[in-house]
Amino acid sequence: MKYRPFLLSIAILILFQSGSFSWASPKAAEAVEDLSPLPDRRSWSVEKDWLIDASAYKAKVCRTGESNEIALSNGLITRTFRLSPNGATTAFENHMTGESIIRGVKPETMVTIDGVEYEIGGLKGQPNYAYLLPEWLDQLRADPKAFRFVGFETGKTEKRFEWKRKRYSADLPWPPPGVSLRMDYRLPSGAPAMLSDNPLPSDQGRDLLLQDDFENLSDAWKVHCSNHPRSSFQNEGKVGELYTPVNTCVYVERTLPVGVRLIECSVTPGTDNSASWGPGITLVWPGRIVKFYLRPGKEEFGVFDGAGEHLLGKIDISKSYRLRIRITEAAIYCEASLGDAPWGTVHTIPLAHSAGDPAMVRLGKTSRTGGSDDFGEPGELGRCRIDGFRAYGQMKPEALTELAGKMAYMKDVLVSIHYELYDSIPLIAKWMTIQNDSDRSIRINEFSNEVLAIVEYESSVESPKGWEYPNLHVETDYAFLGMDSEGANKAVFWQPDPEYMTQVNYLRKTPCLLVTKPPIGPAVEVGPGKRFETFRTYLLIHDDSERERKGLAVRRMMRTIVPWVTENPIMMHVRSAQPDAVRRGIDQCAETGFEMIILTFGSGFNIENDNPEYIAHIRELVDYAHSKGIEIGGYSLLASRRISDEHDVVNPETGKPGGFAAFGNSPCIGSKWGQDYFRKLYNFFEKTGFDLLEHDGSYPGDVCASTKHPGHEGLADSQWKQWKTITDFYKWCRGRGVYLNVPDFYYLSGTNKSGMGYRETNWSLPRAQQIIHGRQNIYDGTWEKTPSMGWMFVPLTQYHGGGAAATIEPLNEHLDAYGAHLANNFGAGVQACYRGPRLYDTDATKAVVKKWVDFYKKYRPILDSDIIHLRRAD
Repeated sequence: MKYRPFLLSIAILILFQSGSFSWASPKAAEAVEDLSPLPDRRSWSVEKDWLIDASAYKAKVCRTGESNEIALSNGLITRTFRLSPNGATTAFENHMTGESIIRGVKPETMVTIDGVEYEIGGLKGQPNYAYLLPEWLDQLRADPKAFRFVGFETGKTEKRFEWKRKRYSADLPWPPPGVSLRMDYRLPSGAPAMLSDNPLPSDQGRDLLLQDDFENLSDAWKVHCSNHPRSSFQNEGKVGELYTPVNTCVYVERTLPVGVRLIECSVTPGTDNSASWGPGITLVWPGRIVKFYLRPGKEEFGVFDGAGEHLLGKIDISKSYRLRIRITEAAIYCEASLGDAPWGTVHTIPLAHSAGDPAMVRLGKTSRTGGSDDFGEPGELGRCRIDGFRAYGQMKPEALTELAGKMAYMKDVLVSIHYELYDSIPLIAKWMTIQNDSDRSIRINEFSNEVLAIVEYESSVESPKGWEYPNLHVETDYAFLGMDSEGANKAVFWQPDPEYMTQVNYLRKTPCLLVTKPPIGPAVEVGPGKRFETFRTYLLIHDDSERERKGLAVRRMMRTIVPWVTENPIMMHVRSAQPDAVRRGIDQCAETGFEMIILTFGSGFNIENDNPEYIAHIRELVDYAHSKGIEIGGYSLLASRRISDEHDVVNPETGKPGGFAAFGNSPCIGSKWGQDYFRKLYNFFEKTGFDLLEHDGSYPGDVCASTKHPGHEGLADSQWKQWKTITDFYKWCRGRGVYLNVPDFYYLSGTNKSGMGYRETNWSLPRAQQIIHGRQNIYDGTWEKTPSMGWMFVPLTQYHGGGAAATIEPLNEHLDAYGAHLANNFGAGVQACYRGPRLYDTDATKAVVKKWVDFYKKYRPILDSDIIHLRRAD
């Protein structure tokens, strides 16, 4: 039976809408009527600068003029969702600039469960991914095997975790005010049955045997060109671009390995106006040639079956097509796909007996019968393109059965996508939960939290050394090994969009597809009745490309979603943990107005000592500090040290510890040592009443290939489970009011402060140089950090060397340098690690310290607010 691809698509769409699949929820449809209407687009305008007065920009869940749409909008941005034939983001608009943020429709998320990848929501069939026209939307369809939208629920924003406020901070709400939207998806009940009736993705159940994207021309290919002097398979250095007169032959050929049963490639007609000499795939057997190709001159497909030519269907010559020939024992199938659409069968060649292995493949323009003869009268010169060649093996007999079996129990798995839109800021959050209501455990192998076809920021024919990314800020709480957002956000990927066939970049490598996902895993098991929750993705939409304004927006975002960063206690790092030294430090803090004391690195303090006598000793110091109105905490080193071969992270390449971790050697949090370490931390804070943890060398994202550590199964789940362990602890600390100094980007998981951005050895330089460096560090570090988010350093005693020229002790002899440090930091609203045995040694020194502390406390609200950058110190 012959099917035209577009007729197949319509048939599938009708099947969905006729009730064969349960995809819609009556309650969801009724709920749309209860929502506030979205203002008419012609009235959209941003009259007030939201950074100055954002009071009018309240978040709402709205209904649009379409009966099957809802939208999240706060007057600054609007994200619109279609509800049928599937849930999908179909518009994402920036009211501040009047621009569209997206250029196309993608799945809302992706998830791989038990080895099978599923799209969650999304619509197929967009004809061009350079832009999205509203009139196309009604023609888009749902993927047969994608999870289908079944309902939604609206509400208010909720706390991610508790924040106990026990010290000065900005008067900010928690959670940030706004609205929430949850959209639910289930696998259609008929999806497993559809597998046998529709051509599957090429890689489903097959091994990839060969591939070539023609970035270079491999020696494995033999090139055949027409005798015409301009004929070429490599035009202007671009491999795969055919340039030759109409109705002449230009192709490459190569032998195929044994066992090839499916061959595909992408074909772009371009300006070639051939008919029977059109571009496509030719397979050669010892006694037969089969050719499947485009006939752009006649706007149709062509198939040569070895005996005669078949003219089929209708093509759009402005589009790129994927063509493939699929070989079974009973037939040869010629199948096509337009863009991202499911494969459809164009023509079937019945076989009386097995065709066996094809010996050779030819890609490009061959003769009517798949050979090398030119037509008698060549036409005008034209260009077309061949790329994306793949050759796959036999469908594994068990693959289809296994896939159908997995999809059968997946009907009891509910995937919910959560969104929050906040008042007064162009910021939206997104995450996913997976509820396993089946009777068996499932494994979440991989997931993508956000998938957006973003309008490209830059369009380049060649590939530049460094791409300019779209003008928005992406933040996730899956962040580590970095003191700034860009370096720490390991889950943010800007990728090429393979469906964007009309982009300017010749190799189609423009990074305009935003995907947020773990770099590896999570590979976690979810038992019956259990729920899995992903990390969160935050999109901040900019209204300008100017550096200061973008930085102000990011700083506003941080105050909105992590308001605990506005806690900014004045801290002394006492150099010795001996009781007399600690009490002296506490007394001096109370005298000068300092608010917190830290038993610093190298002080002799050991938070891993869970001896009851030691804990009782620390509790006495805590009680003494609290009696003086001073908070107290201590230092602990986690990652950048070696424990033992048994407990360190294992290199996946060598199977041994060391040699690859972020800090050379690091303990695995999932090891027995790691589990004991965190048990000791919880116990220490509960028993002592400590107010602070300075957690040096926090978990840096190391993976671990050990299969013997009790906290993870192997490599694939090692990163996720270690991250989960440390972030659960930080969230617990935030709920108890424990202040967290962590030199890593864990703000969204509950930490308060990280480094402002300095080189530790610079504090061994002469005093005058330190002061200039300090001013530069603060200037550079506050583009995206608020002053309260970063710490500086003041070496009251020697630190990393430098001798007398680098230190301030004796304090009264270097009051000019000490005062300059105090002025630098307090004047910028930045707290430093004042590390030494004392804060003052004379009344004159005490007066200088108290002067700047009093100044800061008097003007604290303005000094903790945003810095506007004028001129960098030199």
